[in-house]
Amino acid sequence: MAERTLTPPEARPVAPPRPARRTAWRGELGRLLEVVALVGLVVTQPLLDVLGRSPDFFLFHRAAPADVLLLVALIAVVPTVPFALLGAVSLVVGRVVRAAVHTLVVGLLLAALAVQVGRHSTPLRGVPLLLLAGVAGAAAAVAHRRWRAPGRVLRVAAVGPLVFVGLFLFASPASAVVLPRGHSGAAGVAGAGVHPPVVMIVLDELPLVSLLGPDGRIDATRYPHFAELAAGSTWYRNATGVSGWTPYALPAMLTGRYPAEPVAPHYSRYPDNLFTALGGLYEIRAEESITRLCPPSRCDQPASPEQGLGVLVRESGKLLRQVTAPVDSHVDPEHSYRELTRAEAGLDAAEPVPADPKFRWDALNDNQPARFTSFLAGLRPSSRPTLHFLHLLMPHAPWRYLPSGAQYAAPEDLPNDGAGWVDLARQRHLAQLGYTDRLIGETLRTLRATGLYDQALVLVTADHGVSFLRDWQGRGMDAINHAADQVAWVPMFVKEPGQRAGRIDDRNWQHVDLLPTIADETHIRVPWRSDGRSAKQAPRDRADKLFYDTPGEPVPITGGVPSPPAPTVPDPLVGTRVGDKPAGGTATVTNLAAFRAVDPAAGELPALVWGSVPASVRDGTKLAVAVNGTVGAVVPVVPPDQGGRRFAAFLPDDRLFVAGANRLDLYLVGADGGLRRLRLS
Repeated sequence: MAERTLTPPEARPVAPPRPARRTAWRGELGRLLEVVALVGLVVTQPLLDVLGRSPDFFLFHRAAPADVLLLVALIAVVPTVPFALLGAVSLVVGRVVRAAVHTLVVGLLLAALAVQVGRHSTPLRGVPLLLLAGVAGAAAAVAHRRWRAPGRVLRVAAVGPLVFVGLFLFASPASAVVLPRGHSGAAGVAGAGVHPPVVMIVLDELPLVSLLGPDGRIDATRYPHFAELAAGSTWYRNATGVSGWTPYALPAMLTGRYPAEPVAPHYSRYPDNLFTALGGLYEIRAEESITRLCPPSRCDQPASPEQGLGVLVRESGKLLRQVTAPVDSHVDPEHSYRELTRAEAGLDAAEPVPADPKFRWDALNDNQPARFTSFLAGLRPSSRPTLHFLHLLMPHAPWRYLPSGAQYAAPEDLPNDGAGWVDLARQRHLAQLGYTDRLIGETLRTLRATGLYDQALVLVTADHGVSFLRDWQGRGMDAINHAADQVAWVPMFVKEPGQRAGRIDDRNWQHVDLLPTIADETHIRVPWRSDGRSAKQAPRDRADKLFYDTPGEPVPITGGVPSPPAPTVPDPLVGTRVGDKPAGGTATVTNLAAFRAVDPAAGELPALVWGSVPASVRDGTKLAVAVNGTVGAVVPVVPPDQGGRRFAAFLPDDRLFVAGANRLDLYLVGADGGLRRLRLS
């Protein structure tokens, strides 16, 4: 037997130890991948999901493809950077501290994810939801610390942000804005006859009932210029939009086809539309807002300045706060749709200020939307037939204009529904409609001054309405089911060339009828099939209508010309002078400082007052709000909203205010009508 020699342990070769620093970096990379996965779920996915379904957000803010790509890169990368820096700093401390910091980060991110999941799957909101999410985050962090499997899953899931970016760029409706496909829109065929200039204004979020007086006609006292328009045109009183959502409603109007797919309101997705049909013969001057249906081959870029990346980042930050909040929020990029004024956009006025005796026309001119200014500037006769098109987000929210044209400030999160709030929302809507009436008047004045009025086919309408019925406010299916007369029925005025007298036509008009009607009036044959029926043809036999909350899913609605709303009787205290009254409590007015230095000439007034009163003041108690001794509004005390507000009062009468310091007083209104003055802070 061969003799075996044993090597002493101390003589055996020893493998070199793995460098501690390399191990630390490898571990940090794994931890970073876990954070990337969680940030992708908490930030990247919800933001890109909302934005991907909102191509109109990018179109309204005039975002170039490069702006959108940079925004997507920022959303996917920047939220991870602080955690990466924290991990790099933690390399200089001990392993125990490093692991504890990572566990804390994972727990916080998992708790943030639990808030989003809990808001969609449980009835909990606010502090209870935060507590539940905290417990869930802590439990998940403990599991992550004890077992390896959760960390492995997260490291694999680190590919998530790349997947979310890919879905946004190639599969979302917004992809058409970033990566537009080619277009081959068909041009119409010119027929025999005159090709008149076309002036078309599409307003937004304007129910017909908002314009009606008690007699069912346009309220000429409140809206004299709409009444003037009706007096010289054909008013289709039974006209309905096709959808409560502009990205579906407006393409249906301009293509003559009902919405079939949830795609971007972009020329690459709707190549055949009014602009291409008339574009072979007509010069196109189009001011679009949240659509881009006119292709570059037919239209120049809008005249107003680009809004660009800065506003995209700011509004995306607001969206992030909404999607991560532990309370319900209607995450809607439309909240950022505020038309820039002429002054903000740096545009010159289209016309000199007219000698108009109405109060504060100068403020109207100063605060005139830039898009409207550009539209007015283009209303000039031309040797070539011209389509003048304007889609203006008026009287669409956010509501910030008084009928005079003066602006006022308001909290962005002010509720629009519930006791007291829905009435306030409708008051503000009607005030902004009064301002819109002034814009219609300026359009009619300009058309007459340039000689276009008699020559042109003039169309004024709105894409959809909105419900102000309590508990069913808005434009969704609930509003359609309970207040279709406010959501679907819209104003529709058509003034033919040379028309002098007004008339009313109660045929079953649906907005897919708009394109065929324009084609007949301009003697253009549209080379594609339309779902609409020209007003030159016999009316429809059927009385029912089709409405689309979701493309491809028509909802039949019935009804005819809407009845005027019940008249609102103002509180008898409104307009009265208030003398000395006994003190009796306190109130907090958030914007009290705005009354210390008012400058009406600047076109801004503190016309909305909001705040709170002590819990001892019961809900339903009336508050009288007086400016400089005159009561301007009487409002109820309501349960606190998310911002803690228990009242808000709207003061649309400019005559309440004076230049300089203004006195604001709030009074509790007793059951006997007596007033007690509240001390304000």
